[in-house]
Amino acid sequence: MAREPALSTPPLSVYLHFPWCVRKCPYCDFNSFTLHGELPAAGYVQALQADIAAQVQAGGLGDRPVHSVFLGGGTPSLFTPDEIGSVLAFLRTQLPLNADAEITLEANPATVERGRFAEYRAAGITRVSLGAQSFDADILQVLGRIHTPADVYRAAEELHACGLDNFNLDLMFALPGQQRGGALTDLRTALGLQPAHLSHYQLTLEPGTEFAALPPPGIPEDELAWDMQQDCHDELAAQGFEHYEISGFARPGRRCAHNLNYWQFGDYLGAGAGAHGKLTDPLTGQIVRTTQQREPRRYQAQPVAGLTRRTVPAADLPFEFALNALRLLQGFEFDLYVERTGLPGALLLPPLQALAARGLLQQQGSRWQASALGLRFLNDVIESFLPASNSPSAATV
Repeated sequence: MAREPALSTPPLSVYLHFPWCVRKCPYCDFNSFTLHGELPAAGYVQALQADIAAQVQAGGLGDRPVHSVFLGGGTPSLFTPDEIGSVLAFLRTQLPLNADAEITLEANPATVERGRFAEYRAAGITRVSLGAQSFDADILQVLGRIHTPADVYRAAEELHACGLDNFNLDLMFALPGQQRGGALTDLRTALGLQPAHLSHYQLTLEPGTEFAALPPPGIPEDELAWDMQQDCHDELAAQGFEHYEISGFARPGRRCAHNLNYWQFGDYLGAGAGAHGKLTDPLTGQIVRTTQQREPRRYQAQPVAGLTRRTVPAADLPFEFALNALRLLQGFEFDLYVERTGLPGALLLPPLQALAARGLLQQQGSRWQASALGLRFLNDVIESFLPASNSPSAATV
């Protein structure tokens, strides 16, 4: 597939993975491990530093400014503010962080000691993402969560008090035993804590999880789940939250910059056990996907040698771009596809036009976005961008 020169190097973010949890939730398919014994914090921090330094050098990234950092997991808040601060301080020796860089810490409300959010802020954290999930104590137990609703109330109060009011709440719906009114009650409780951002998503039974093998009773049917979603979307709009991504809602000016970079097909360095990255070679225009080994002990033993790199074939780039960009309700500017993939724009037009003819996409000037119908069937829309050899319709039956 022919390439055109990339118009510019994409923005760069950094993702740092912390793989341990006090207990792994039965619905979780992330690379996380139940912590047995003492947290090997010092050894893991050293491995992260070696990983970051090696990737910066190998990718020639040292002069590229970083506009966002995301510390995810697992449960990064198992690490102390001093340990988190040492990682961020080392990162600054390797890459220039913008003065206004968004630096997010994922936190379980039950793992943050009272007063620690102020210390995380002093260590460099500018944004927090709290895993609330629900405010129904019985449902939290079914979900395997270790926190209580009171833990979330306390965490939100402390975040406001220490000036970290730019925080996100993760909230799920269509939960085991949840009724239509319960989903809306959960949402209104969450909004009462005055978050800047809300991630609102439906419980799904992901392959390889405990819930996939043994689903809990009482999961709402699809029609009820749809009603819950619509009720909650209406309430979020009434409360002034902008719906800007499939599961993302933000107050004005509080969109998640880090996730936006993913969805706009920007670059990101991924370090830590099981972390993934995407980096663009500014000379060749080739896009490289990186993957670290998943098991924490093996990662700590080989934080540099365990990294694998794969050049993304040009034929796969339309699908990879659409997989991200069409999650945004505003879609994407057509020129962004050329800029971020280095491919001729004409190659993307046939699937765009075909989907528009079916009412699944719509065009607003030079911007393409999913229609209301397309958002309901977004997986089918995105599959239309797969190379013919990978398309489900091309499989032999």
